[in-house]
Amino acid sequence: MNHHILCALMSYNPFGSIFLVMQNNSFNTDLFDFDQHREAALRRYRFVKGLYEEFAEVLRHILGEALAAASVKIHSIEARAKSLESFGKKASRPSNSDPSLPQYRDPLSEITDLAGVRVISFFPKTLKDVDRVIQSEFTVLKKKDKRHYQRTKKMFGYRSIHYLIRMKPERSILPEYKCFAKLTAEIQVRTILQHAWAEMEHDIRYKSADTIPTSIRQRFAALAQTIEIADREFQAIQDEDEKLYRMTIRSVQAGKLKDARIIPDALQYYMDQRFSPDGRMTSLSYDVAATLLRKMGFSNIKQVDDCIKNYDHDNISKVLWGFRQGQLRRFEDTLLAGMGENYIKHHPLSADKEFSKRCNQFLKKLKNNNILIGNYVPTKSKTENK
Repeated sequence: MNHHILCALMSYNPFGSIFLVMQNNSFNTDLFDFDQHREAALRRYRFVKGLYEEFAEVLRHILGEALAAASVKIHSIEARAKSLESFGKKASRPSNSDPSLPQYRDPLSEITDLAGVRVISFFPKTLKDVDRVIQSEFTVLKKKDKRHYQRTKKMFGYRSIHYLIRMKPERSILPEYKCFAKLTAEIQVRTILQHAWAEMEHDIRYKSADTIPTSIRQRFAALAQTIEIADREFQAIQDEDEKLYRMTIRSVQAGKLKDARIIPDALQYYMDQRFSPDGRMTSLSYDVAATLLRKMGFSNIKQVDDCIKNYDHDNISKVLWGFRQGQLRRFEDTLLAGMGENYIKHHPLSADKEFSKRCNQFLKKLKNNNILIGNYVPTKSKTENK
């Protein structure tokens, strides 16, 4: 059915009653027909499933754009409308308080995860950043942290933070979003390790915590604790890496080059100061240059500076090329002058005959133009040798 027509119908009567087949207060009888209840609910859901599929995709797009704008790095975003099979099972689920009656008397209006979005992050800290974006972009009707719930209740299930959301009024009045104004959706947020745990647990045959055999229960409990520890350790590693990164950048900015590890951003800052900035270079260019230096034995920016500090890179470029080359080309040519034959010996392409031939030709040209050729070799400190 055309979605514009469907939207009009939904706006008039968003969920409707599925109980056309239920008469005479059938909920009060002991012979409630769960099959009939499921089929009636499915007929209604088939009618609107396409709209929920579109709703889920719209939410995924909005959330993805908002996370990118906020520079929140995540693993992935998934979106889906609830499958007919899953909806049918949930619609016919018995009530916990009275198993002779259904848990959802009007499934289409009471089941709130017909449209679902899942955000998977790399690290636990990112969950807070995702939370801020969700709170900013949507009206949050309910938030439940099922990670904490499971730790305290010792239950199995999704280790996620669950949000029940609607579009904000200012967005839902726009023509492209008007269809979704009265719809709710569920957003799940979890780390990639929590996601792996939930996906594995989902395939276990026993779905109720009460029916899980003791052997499986114990192993799952141990696995859950291991994953929680692993999540914390991955976060600790990331925090330590961020700390070292900030220290390296501060060191090169302060001129403490011996404390500056060879990482792309630190190398770029140094080269911008030493060779002048070059807007043609990309982050990948500095990544390649940093990798090359490390493979040649350099471990800090001071070693790089010691190798090339006595050379005029502009003069070297004019001698070799006849004009001033780009930043990274001038850097590599100056490195060649500072290391001499050691540049060829320690370069990853040392076995390439054409590479060696070209470098030797360059060295000869530099010598013929009275440029002193060095023999620098980066040496490891005692600490680095351990």
